[in-house]
Amino acid sequence: MKQRSYLALEGITVEFPTRAGRFCALDGIDLEVEKGQFVALIGHSGCGKSTLLNAVAGLVKPTRGAIFLDGELVDAPGPDRAVVFQDHSLLPWLTVEENVRLAVDKTAGGKSKAERRDWVMHNLELVQMTHAAAKRPGELSGGMKQRVGIARAIAMNPRVLLMDEPFGALDALTRAALQDVVMDLQARLNNTVLMITHDVDEAVLLADRVVMMTNGPAARIGEDRAVTLARPRNRLEAIDTLEYAEARSAVIHFLHERYRNPATLAA
Repeated sequence: MKQRSYLALEGITVEFPTRAGRFCALDGIDLEVEKGQFVALIGHSGCGKSTLLNAVAGLVKPTRGAIFLDGELVDAPGPDRAVVFQDHSLLPWLTVEENVRLAVDKTAGGKSKAERRDWVMHNLELVQMTHAAAKRPGELSGGMKQRVGIARAIAMNPRVLLMDEPFGALDALTRAALQDVVMDLQARLNNTVLMITHDVDEAVLLADRVVMMTNGPAARIGEDRAVTLARPRNRLEAIDTLEYAEARSAVIHFLHERYRNPATLAA
């Protein structure tokens, strides 16, 4: 019997009831992610990317198929899968430190109060936010809030980090700065990451693989392309390489042409 990958999605089909009958959002998705891989999901709006991410998070139950993480069936939410949404979802009445501490308290086990604070500050340091530990979300910029959201997620020490358009609401310069933070975290922590994005350059720069999805309904994986850029990555060096240009071109080609007609996917 073939050994499963670290994260294995096997025949994932998701259907929702509607007044017009059953709506098929995803149709037979098979996806394997190795430990430490960064996989970007990209596709047009409505292609089921968030539904797929939510299924991995345990927030959506597949109609058919199964998801396994490190050999264990995923059938409910759990702290082994942390999610970073476009909306940072920080509690406005708590400080930055207290917002991250909420996640730590749920996953810290037998750590003492001092050890938990040290762990909170360690993760804030990873996203360069220790200086704002005593501030509340209302005192922070959008980019700073998202840094705190990332710190809160990685503080749970998850087996998989799930990111749903985490930088979609940010301006271009702030977005680039946060992308650099994620690249730095990947180099330090070797996280297993599944990230949704609409940004082709972001997908190619950050990911080891770009998984391109066909349009819905009944969306499926149209192409799965490896990005062979060496790690750790430097933005300015990466964008001048042939590997970057070829991967970027392939994704754009898919999004603008091949996604339209699933029959052309094998061409």
